[in-house]
Amino acid sequence: MTIDWSQFTPWGSLAGGIMIGLAACLLILADGRIAGISGIVAGLMNPQRKEKFWRAAFIAGLLLSPWLYRLFAPLPEISYGGHSWVWLLPAGLLVGFGSRLGSGCTSGHSVCGLSRLSKRSIAATLLFIIFGALTVLIVRQVTGA
Repeated sequence: MTIDWSQFTPWGSLAGGIMIGLAACLLILADGRIAGISGIVAGLMNPQRKEKFWRAAFIAGLLLSPWLYRLFAPLPEISYGGHSWVWLLPAGLLVGFGSRLGSGCTSGHSVCGLSRLSKRSIAATLLFIIFGALTVLIVRQVTGA
């Protein structure tokens, strides 16, 4: 197995992690809310009037940030591992279903929950890692990739 060093981006990854951490800190300090994307989106679908703006602004920031980044640097090429949208769409829906079933997603549990030493988030994050690794193992065995 050879390592593709072009995928090694420590400074960009560090900058992205810092920005995610700052966004999570700002949201909890400003409004006492956890920056869990699945919860923010779910609340946007059925919001109370006072919560609609901040939820929409948060999601708009997520959707618009690649376009803002693109003004300063080219967007990297993204590979989907040779899988078509036929596989990616149901996979995304399953992730959404799982995050609602697990009362949160990786951003809520892993980023925000671990920093608060939440036992539920520690358990959820361990399960994310275990089942993610199992999924990769199974997909590689089935597809031969």
